[in-house]
Amino acid sequence: MHRYQSEGGDFFAKAYAPGHITGFFQIHENENPHRKGSTGCGIVLNGGVTTEVKVGESVEKTEIFLNGKEVEGRTTRTVAEMITDMPVRINSWAEIPIGCGFGASGAGAIGTAYALNSALSLNRTTKNLTEYAHVAEVVNCSGLGDIAGQSNGGVVIRLQPGGPEFGLVDNIPTPEARVYCIVLGEISTNSVLKDRAAVEKINTAGRAAMSELLKKPTLENFMYQAKDFASKTGLMSSRAKDIIEAANASGGLASQAMLGDTIFAVAPYYQEFTLYEVLQEFGEVLEYNIGTCVPKLMYD
Repeated sequence: MHRYQSEGGDFFAKAYAPGHITGFFQIHENENPHRKGSTGCGIVLNGGVTTEVKVGESVEKTEIFLNGKEVEGRTTRTVAEMITDMPVRINSWAEIPIGCGFGASGAGAIGTAYALNSALSLNRTTKNLTEYAHVAEVVNCSGLGDIAGQSNGGVVIRLQPGGPEFGLVDNIPTPEARVYCIVLGEISTNSVLKDRAAVEKINTAGRAAMSELLKKPTLENFMYQAKDFASKTGLMSSRAKDIIEAANASGGLASQAMLGDTIFAVAPYYQEFTLYEVLQEFGEVLEYNIGTCVPKLMYD
């Protein structure tokens, strides 16, 4: 059993979901949130979000906490409301930055779905729980494709948009390479997705990037296409451009996380230290691996 009960009759359960960095994407609108989403490609990380839920007599209203601080948590709240009418206390702890292109809202949403399924003994399948999280992301404009990536692990190509009912993914075989990141700031996913001019640029560049990636589906080509996408869409800041150029000059491959003012970079294992040293000159370097992890329940 992955749920446990306190003396007061409350039930607890805990789940984990990995972070995800999108390199490029194309937006696919649809009135049906199950079909709405994005195509594109991204990297699943070995760092993510752990979420614990509590339901029972002592929980009088739904409250959401992130790293010990109460938050609105619209996407996570939507997941809870889709699954149960009961009030829920949700505590999440993130190993990844928030609002910076690491898929934190998606990780919190899918972790909440898994934990609630266990705490309430609902016996839903992975596909069902993933669908809840995807719909919650879409209706709250907090993401379009992270859930698809986070549910599969590795370097994930999203070939068709939507939740698991309609979406289609594939993977690029790759070793668990090191991923170095520098966070420069936040970009509001919601504001970008509601900007028609930005969406048009994104879709044109995303379509081209996908076409080129499928001709040669490798990690290296993914990084090239991601960099080209960030440049063509105008989402790349001048500081990000400087860091990306320095990383590439050191023998690494770098681009900007979508959507966030964050640099992510990889390098052949024999050049990883050189890349790390170069990136350190620009700020704090966060280290992850390309992760094969998928959402999972945890024992306390």
